[in-house]
Amino acid sequence: MSVPPREPAPLAVFDLASAQDVFALRRSGQSAAEALGMERQDQVRIATALSELGRDRLGCEGLTVTFTLVPAPVSALAVVFEWTVGEGAGPDLEPASRLVHRVRYEPGPPRGRIVVEHPLPPGAAGGDPGRDRRVRDALHRHAPMTPAEDLRAQTRDLIATLEETRAQREELRRLNEELEETNKGVVALYTELSEELEETNSGVVALHAELEEKSRRLRETGEAKTRFWTNISHELRTPVNAVVALSRLLLTPGSGPLNDDQRRQVSLIDASSQTLFSLVNDLLDVAKAESGQVEIETAPVDLRTLVGQLAAVLRGTGPASEVVLLTPDPTTLPVAFTDEVLLTRILRNLLSNAWKFTDKGEVRLEFETDLTQSPHWMTFTVVDTGVGMEEPELARVFEEFYQVRGPHQRGHRGTGLGLPYARTLAELLGGTLVLSSSPGVGTRAEVRLPFRPEPPGPPPPGTAPTPDAGTARVPAARTVSDAVPARAPVPAAAPVPTPGAGPATTPASGTQDSEVDQ
Repeated sequence: MSVPPREPAPLAVFDLASAQDVFALRRSGQSAAEALGMERQDQVRIATALSELGRDRLGCEGLTVTFTLVPAPVSALAVVFEWTVGEGAGPDLEPASRLVHRVRYEPGPPRGRIVVEHPLPPGAAGGDPGRDRRVRDALHRHAPMTPAEDLRAQTRDLIATLEETRAQREELRRLNEELEETNKGVVALYTELSEELEETNSGVVALHAELEEKSRRLRETGEAKTRFWTNISHELRTPVNAVVALSRLLLTPGSGPLNDDQRRQVSLIDASSQTLFSLVNDLLDVAKAESGQVEIETAPVDLRTLVGQLAAVLRGTGPASEVVLLTPDPTTLPVAFTDEVLLTRILRNLLSNAWKFTDKGEVRLEFETDLTQSPHWMTFTVVDTGVGMEEPELARVFEEFYQVRGPHQRGHRGTGLGLPYARTLAELLGGTLVLSSSPGVGTRAEVRLPFRPEPPGPPPPGTAPTPDAGTARVPAARTVSDAVPARAPVPAAAPVPTPGAGPATTPASGTQDSEVDQ
């Protein structure tokens, strides 16, 4: 069986029978609100609401007013009007409901009730043992008042409220002025930031336009350079090739008799024309590579034959009594699908550089495959024991026409296009060319290219099997220079290439017969 909650004990009970009682009710309500620590405006609101309800119910039979403090759910001051229900209109709650927090009407019979509730301030909600006593004293403090005294009290309250309202209005005006000043500062800051941002954007747009213009000029310059190289190369190849052919024709045994001085001069003409022909071929090859006119034609390439031809041609370019050329064991080199012409040009450039700038020691060509990754890779490494290069030079050797300066350049004149051309070809084949070097130790050039092996078939008799998995490194085999034939005899006349045709080839290698350099 549930026990109904106990109603709080009343603080005071007043009878309302005359206008003087209504005046006293107004003063008592204001004093109780003041004792509870409410603000001045709340005090006036409660007093005015009680006065309005008292005048509305004045004349009802048995009209009483009870003051209590409600502890829960929200601590509040409660004022209850009670009367015996009789004939007449219901109460007018509209004025009071606009002044206090809550007003409710509970009709009878036998007694009607109007409950007025207004929440207490946080400091008066509870925990103060003397609160109820102070409120009782405030409620019983006032004696009955005459209408004139009540009017004077209301006037004083009104004046005090007006003063408080004016002070609040002044405070509000001051706050509005401060807010307006703050808004002006914010607007000024926003305007300044907007102008700076607009100026920055204008600068970025101008810089972007300038970069676009410079990029366009660089593209036009590059295209003009490529066209110039191509045109000049085609224009020079025909007369230079004619000079080469005529000088070789004069040097053949079947030509007319030449004395020693004439033969020496014609030999000088032949050597100079071949150097010029090599330069023209290099320029044309680089121009074709830069313009994207190099077509890649993949086919099965026997690396044994390719390396053998390169070694034969390289040793036929000049005496190298103190330099040993080491190449991989031919029986261990596989057949790969790639562009034979481009691969030959890459290796020829690298081997020629190593051979040319190595006075003693060795030039070694290494080969390995990496089948652990997808796609598979093959790596050609050219290592020499030549003069080497400083670290700053490594960053520039791939610049066109750049040559490492030093005494090693004497007698090894070139164009400075070999390494840039080799790297361009390696990138066209989908690979990379990396160079490392140390002065006095030598240079290491590593070409990494995609590797597609030929489908396996029956191995020829007497050949070693080719590794088919993992990373296979092919050791270098020592070759004896005496076992390689000397440079091939000079033909009666070199072929005259037509404009747009590929580079000149030698019967031994099927590759471009041009001198390359660093």
